[in-house]
Amino acid sequence: MKGISGLVLVLFAVLSSSTAGAAPDSTALQARAAPDSTALQARAAAVVGSLPSEVPNPANPVTDAKVRLGRALYFDGRLSENGELSCNGCHPLDHFGADGEPTSLGTRGARGERNAPTVYNAALHIAQFWDGRSPDVEDQAKGPILNPGEMAMPSAQAVVSLLRGIPGYAPLFAEAFPGDPDPISYDNVGRAIGAFERRLLTPAPLDAFIAGDRKALNAAQQRGLETFLDTGCTSCHVGPAVGGGMYRKLGLVHPYETRDTGREKVTGNPADRGVFKVPSLRNVAETAPYFHDGSVKSLAEAVRLMAWHQLGRKLKDEQIQEIVTFLGALTGKIDPAWTTAPKLP
Repeated sequence: MKGISGLVLVLFAVLSSSTAGAAPDSTALQARAAPDSTALQARAAAVVGSLPSEVPNPANPVTDAKVRLGRALYFDGRLSENGELSCNGCHPLDHFGADGEPTSLGTRGARGERNAPTVYNAALHIAQFWDGRSPDVEDQAKGPILNPGEMAMPSAQAVVSLLRGIPGYAPLFAEAFPGDPDPISYDNVGRAIGAFERRLLTPAPLDAFIAGDRKALNAAQQRGLETFLDTGCTSCHVGPAVGGGMYRKLGLVHPYETRDTGREKVTGNPADRGVFKVPSLRNVAETAPYFHDGSVKSLAEAVRLMAWHQLGRKLKDEQIQEIVTFLGALTGKIDPAWTTAPKLP
């Protein structure tokens, strides 16, 4: 997905030039005609593109066998210090992949420093974690298992020893990684979970609208999409994930106060203080609270704050509500087969 960053820069340059000008007043908002659906489809398609059925990784081709293994590992609480906390504990797939907490509880009862984002559509992102410290979902999957504040396993070898001690996992690893002389490895744990997550994509009404179904979005959602585009939200929220493709300073135009200094902790560059990966807006209506620290509970408030701090625009209530209505059209379809735990080895 490295190419997404180049696409983002091109779209940013094109779209930024079209978002200047004062916001329409409330009278104009109420009186204006319904958007031209054909023109709106074209604008949305240029910004979002199309959602794939899975996100490929040449270094880790997705196979059904890997996905079966990855799904089992994702739901297996034995991969944690207390034997109870699984990946699904902080990223519950039956709740749009987010636990609804500002920050999540680890096995030792301590809360993490940052909000746990949804895993749905995460494989589309330019990198993983708010600071982008993992290049892909395969690498990210290995982090929480060993993090003392999360699943808290003592070492990668401890995880491998645990899995080798569960007889049912041996054939699953062998099937997922044929030809590997030592298939039960910690890297393969990450590869299997990553393969599973590469299929966790949620097509939404917006995708059907872009594909040509003008009735997929109702009139209010189409007006909201038009406001979303006209406001300049697409200077950051672009690509198939409607975000996730670039980094931005929080408080780009007007300073935003936060207890978390941001990406500087990873890069070591003071210029990166307060810089975070732009979140995806897919399923955003279902994944409150918002922002890196989970400090904002209301989607309308999140829209208001982002318009002011990132774009320097003070939106009227009517505009905010229109955008929120459109964002509901990004709530996707979840495969019921993903949401229940498989029979574990």
